[in-house]
Amino acid sequence: MPLHKDDPGSVGGYKLTDRLGAGGMGRVYRGRSRSGREVAVKVVHAEYAQNPVFRARFRQEIEAARRVSGAFTAAVVDADPEAASPWMATQYVPGQSLAARVRDQGPLRIAELRPLALGLVEALRDIHRAGVVHRDLKPANVLMAEDGPRVIDFGISRAVESHHTLTETGQVIGTPPFMSPEQFTDARTVGPASDVFSLGALLVWCVTGRGPFDAESPYLTGYRVVHNEPALDGVTGSVRTVLERCLAKDPADRPAPDQLAKELAESLPEPSPGEPGTMTLRLPSVRPAGPLPDGATTTADRRPRRRAPRVLLVLPAVLAAALAGYLLLGSPADGGGTERAGSTAPGRWAALPAGWKPWQTTAFADAEKGVRKAPGYEGNRAPACVPDGGALYCAGSALLPERIDATTGRTLWRSGIAPAGIPADRYVTNVLGTYEGVVLVELTVTGSGGTGRSQSVLALDAANGTRLWSHPVRTDSLGSAYAAGVTMTQEGDGGAVTVRSARDGTVRGRIPVPAGYDCYPLAAGSRPYVECLIRAEGSHTTKFLLVDPADGSARTLTSPAQQRSFVGVLDGRLVFVESADTPVPDSPDLICTRIVRVDPRTGGRALTPLPERYRGGIPALAHGTLYFATSSGMVTAVSPVTGAKLWQSHTTLETPGQISVDPAGRTVYLAGGSGRVAALDAARGTVLWESSARAEVLDSGLLPTVWFDKGALVLATSDGTLFTLDPAHPDRKPVPG
Repeated sequence: MPLHKDDPGSVGGYKLTDRLGAGGMGRVYRGRSRSGREVAVKVVHAEYAQNPVFRARFRQEIEAARRVSGAFTAAVVDADPEAASPWMATQYVPGQSLAARVRDQGPLRIAELRPLALGLVEALRDIHRAGVVHRDLKPANVLMAEDGPRVIDFGISRAVESHHTLTETGQVIGTPPFMSPEQFTDARTVGPASDVFSLGALLVWCVTGRGPFDAESPYLTGYRVVHNEPALDGVTGSVRTVLERCLAKDPADRPAPDQLAKELAESLPEPSPGEPGTMTLRLPSVRPAGPLPDGATTTADRRPRRRAPRVLLVLPAVLAAALAGYLLLGSPADGGGTERAGSTAPGRWAALPAGWKPWQTTAFADAEKGVRKAPGYEGNRAPACVPDGGALYCAGSALLPERIDATTGRTLWRSGIAPAGIPADRYVTNVLGTYEGVVLVELTVTGSGGTGRSQSVLALDAANGTRLWSHPVRTDSLGSAYAAGVTMTQEGDGGAVTVRSARDGTVRGRIPVPAGYDCYPLAAGSRPYVECLIRAEGSHTTKFLLVDPADGSARTLTSPAQQRSFVGVLDGRLVFVESADTPVPDSPDLICTRIVRVDPRTGGRALTPLPERYRGGIPALAHGTLYFATSSGMVTAVSPVTGAKLWQSHTTLETPGQISVDPAGRTVYLAGGSGRVAALDAARGTVLWESSARAEVLDSGLLPTVWFDKGALVLATSDGTLFTLDPAHPDRKPVPG
């Protein structure tokens, strides 16, 4: 990929020529030394460079990679772990990753398997002779060069003689489908034999397209790795025996690299010109290629679904102790888990829209009208969307407002509201809401060099995206909001919140801003409100304003509850959830301590201390229940009247977004940045299902929300992927357009 304008021209004296990739922790460039030698330069993002633990990890990666020097690894050429943005240059290896190779072309042919398997064994031999354990051998960490594979990324490796792993006590590090049992149960015992186990899992995946312990979720995968025999359907002959030994539960039973090389060489002879197969290289699919007819089920749908005991997700940075508790509880088949509620429960799933198909697209797809192509952009790509009438109206960083058909995934139009000549990385759009064929949008444009900005609110025709009206907003305003047919913004001198008609932009009224306060327009339950916070340091005084959309007037409730704690309306009362001043360490979660319900007519307050301190982000109030979701995927349902805990369940999602509840109030949904979705029964909290990931690249940005298009779910991932799901059959694959 070409360099972007914010990419450096050189790093450590190496001239950068191309961008090879970017991830959550850094970017990788193709570079050239002064002598002309090509290198791959890995540069850590500046924000992570300030973290001493992360910087120590990067030093460890450099040291481990330097100790390893073999034909099947990428040698370190240069590095500076102490730079403002730490970097490392390694040998440049032309070729795609093994993960991309199998994804694009399917499982390996016999002619490809022998050099790959023996090359990886030789790489492990060199790594282990250098006193290093890789600990994350997986397809994404293997590059397919013309002369053989290369093992890369020693980011979580460690020296064999050292037990210092730079992880907190009890944490698990690795990628579950390719981790060894000891990585789950006791990371301190991980040694060279762990890499042999990972190699066995990787080779099974290469020839069948499936891992030997694949399951519906990472923590069920972890259970199978520790307790179950590997699934080796499709692997036959003597090579199956070799891979079974690699996947032995006891590290002592696995072959050492030298012995493994001998056994694989005997099991995978040089192919003849006709390439006679020694094993089945592709498994038949167990699912139909297209969407299922209404009412039809796959074999997987008819199997009883069971839910694992309630523990934390088995992924990097998740407590091993929690997993160990799960592993000790026993197999789900032996009573260690509880039956999953049937996903075909009568009446649970609403009818899908007419003509619906399980589509998948991107927020940056070509549009049929307006601005056809979205600009190239490498920043935050997660869109924020508003569903309405079978359409999805989306916006975001460097993303012009657009309308997507929620039934087919087609981008119907993209509105050209950005000022002429403004590059994509200088504007941000936000859809405030829709009203009778009008789409309300907020546009923010940053000046050149990041100095100064302009802001405005616009109304677009929902049919074609053309501009109907617009008004400038104060650049220091705290945001705009839409509800009940009106927009609320701060304009002019900022002394008032202006209430305008969404249809034509005419002023309905102006609400004076109290002196010494900052005000936030907001909407909940289709009603407009304004919350004002005093600027005095240490003060929590608030004024909460109830806005009449008819004339733009407002009535003030003084200090109804803690600032920024409003969650919605229940039985005519405003509901606030207050949190402790002390946040959860190293977590986005809040500690919620009490519920405050306010009568908007009298200002009277009902205070309900919570019997437990519930953790989570801003809770969701839906169908008379408060829902909390923690960054580790635990969901808690609470009565907003009594504060009593109704149920609590664990999902395997990491850092999920806002909880959504279907219009019937029967099913609770939450999603992670990768596009994985969890569905829970709203009455009992039973986990109904968890879907697979959809994002190819995980990035920071807006946390995902599940939207509804009649009976279908619509979601966006952190990399800008947009897709739909049938909640009755969440494993349906997208249908090519």
